[in-house]
Amino acid sequence: MINKDKLWTRNFTLIGISNLLMAIAFYFLLPTLPLYLKETLGATSSQVGMVLAFYTIAALLIRPFVGYAIDAIGRKFIYLISFIIFSSLFIGYIFAISIGLMIVIRFLHGLTWGSLSTSGSTIAVDFIPTSRRGEGISLFGLSMTIAMAIGPLIALTILGKMDYLWVFIIATGISLVGLILALNIRFPEYKPGHDNRAFSLKKLIEKNSIALSLNVLIITTTYGGILSFSSIYGKEIGVENSGMFFLLLAAGIGVSRFFSGTIFDRVGPYRIVIIGMILLILGFPILYFGPNFLGFHIAAIIIGLGFGIIMPTFQAMVNNLVTPDRRGAANSTYFTSFDLGIGLGMVLTGFISEHLGLGGAFFLFAGIIGSASLALRLS
Repeated sequence: MINKDKLWTRNFTLIGISNLLMAIAFYFLLPTLPLYLKETLGATSSQVGMVLAFYTIAALLIRPFVGYAIDAIGRKFIYLISFIIFSSLFIGYIFAISIGLMIVIRFLHGLTWGSLSTSGSTIAVDFIPTSRRGEGISLFGLSMTIAMAIGPLIALTILGKMDYLWVFIIATGISLVGLILALNIRFPEYKPGHDNRAFSLKKLIEKNSIALSLNVLIITTTYGGILSFSSIYGKEIGVENSGMFFLLLAAGIGVSRFFSGTIFDRVGPYRIVIIGMILLILGFPILYFGPNFLGFHIAAIIIGLGFGIIMPTFQAMVNNLVTPDRRGAANSTYFTSFDLGIGLGMVLTGFISEHLGLGGAFFLFAGIIGSASLALRLS
């Protein structure tokens, strides 16, 4: 007898590992690309923020159309072609020898990231039993968390022994292995309804997801800032290798994901979301008041715990609001807000840091999270 509530099926496991390897390649560049831009191309902090933001802007632009295509024509083709192009574009960084070329590569890479992550998440939700959706989304998200822990650490270790060329080459190889595994997934049969096939602008956004997605947008401005500028801030306060920061940040996210999804399924989302916001409000000021090795890494744990609760909980809430034939649009709406927040955060952090320093920017993040908690109460 088949257990309809079984979570760890062959397909769910394969897409989880594929997502892990894709994400490791992605996280290779988070701590190393800002350093590459500064040390090799001579970029200013504002230019670093702009280059990084173009990746997110591209993902932001493509996601609504990908969400429509996923619902209109199915998941498999979009997922696999996006994976192929995403993996190939890592080689482009080797030839991007100016800020302008780097912006072009980041934009193209962002398009494929937006398509790949939206389609991959939608497929993963298709494999998750409804009764275990909170748990399943949290555990699927662990692939990103593990990648956040080991991706920057491996990349910085490679950079310490070799150079940026090998960072880009090894990232390509890891992503290609993920692609090979993805080709072995038995994708669920999907037959789009007649109403989904006809294109209209209103199908690009899932209106039931908008209120929650706006909260996500506010929160992820701080996520974009901390991911993109923590390695630079670490060097400013005397921490030469920020790999441990990313490891502890990921550990916090991972620990909270293990229990947050189960609690979501049992008691609902709102109480646990508030706990996550409180952790972020406490964590970010530590970076300002404790600009040293200890404060830097304590903040990473607390911030990680907060984000680990908030991100999968909001995604599960968004998916619970729609029927399966609108799941692609719902996920694209969620991720569009996620990307927009990260992109704004990159630019905002770069701008604020030139006036108040990175410590001051991180301190202001606590106020941004506070405004998100108010918006949640009003939504």
